[in-house]
Amino acid sequence: MPQIQLTPAQRKEHRALAHHLDPVVMIGNDGLSASVTKEADAALSAHGLIKIRVFSDDRSARETIFQTLCDSLNAAPIQHIGKLLVLWRPKAQKERPEDADRMPGPRDVKVLKYSKRGGQRPEVKTLRVLGNQRLTAGGTIKRAKPKQTSVKKRAQT
Repeated sequence: MPQIQLTPAQRKEHRALAHHLDPVVMIGNDGLSASVTKEADAALSAHGLIKIRVFSDDRSARETIFQTLCDSLNAAPIQHIGKLLVLWRPKAQKERPEDADRMPGPRDVKVLKYSKRGGQRPEVKTLRVLGNQRLTAGGTIKRAKPKQTSVKKRAQT
């Protein structure tokens, strides 16, 4: 797979975003292996922008590892500074159902009801909250507030 080509401005933006990141993949003196490539692929899928630390002292070996990772993972090379490599690949969008009119279903919530008398144990209640209801701070269920219309719109109808 070919690596992604970025403009210098895009690369600069990704370098700035990667500045505070910690390395998520470490490559030891044994070099690049299938398991390291698999971990880097999983990290790119999860985060999109990752740092990799290479413990090898050979700069040319680090450069070949950088190019090999970019080619095999279809990632863009962002930065190679010292023993740190920065790679970027756009994250895949999660697929969501197209049900825009679908409301959230019921959920069960555990509520602690404290006794008015001090020495009693609190009572644990499991309440079912429906999609059109809300749970107040006191632990009671109320209907969601209806959408308010203005006085002018009410007068028009």
